[in-house]
Amino acid sequence: MAVTSDIEWTDATWNPVRGCSKVSPGCKYCYVETFAERFRGVPGSAYQQGFDLRLVPKALELPLRWRKPRLVFVNSMSDLFHERIPDDYIARVFAVMERASHHTFQVLTKRSTRLREIAPRLPWPENVWIGVSVEDRKRTARIADLQAVDQAHVRFLSVEPLLEAIPDLPLDGIHWVIVGGESGRRPRPMESAWVLDILGQCQRADVPFFFKQWGGRNKKRAGRVLDGRTWDQMPDGWSSVLAAK
Repeated sequence: MAVTSDIEWTDATWNPVRGCSKVSPGCKYCYVETFAERFRGVPGSAYQQGFDLRLVPKALELPLRWRKPRLVFVNSMSDLFHERIPDDYIARVFAVMERASHHTFQVLTKRSTRLREIAPRLPWPENVWIGVSVEDRKRTARIADLQAVDQAHVRFLSVEPLLEAIPDLPLDGIHWVIVGGESGRRPRPMESAWVLDILGQCQRADVPFFFKQWGGRNKKRAGRVLDGRTWDQMPDGWSSVLAAK
């Protein structure tokens, strides 16, 4: 059975790698690390080693067993392009995604330099989307690496947690933008003006916009209504199938 997800922009998660390490300010209060560390030392737990990076080869072929087509977020508990993951293991993950053509896979990374470096050696079927995280103005540098991956049919940005205004997002060759605020025990604030500005940029560039959440200590209470409505736009060719989540 697929691991269903409460993440607003996907249906399920698949983790052939678990664990990660911090690379930028967006990682500071990583909710995934907090979750994994709760189970450190618990015998039999999937996170007995906490948030330490490790490969999970036994999980590689899970999507091939899921019959119902779905959107699958790859490595929700890690980063597929982490510097300690071997090239050949990344290639194995991509080979599974290519075989599981009835699913659509969403791969998101903060390690854009490695993505750009290895991309020419990977298969890029239409069902594999690739994105980078952009939490502040400095991290917009990752977008150039993403734009260089012209083999991918869908390139997207996850602007979450949005930590400051980003007035000039480079949107050429970008097919989807997700924006969200930070949640958890110590969420850093996100101003509505920052979000509305990115919405306007996407509208002018004709890029689909998905508003994930306001975040905060109680993200459900804060909700995800922006400017009087929810924004569940998806890349061209996709309907807003996730709007009811």
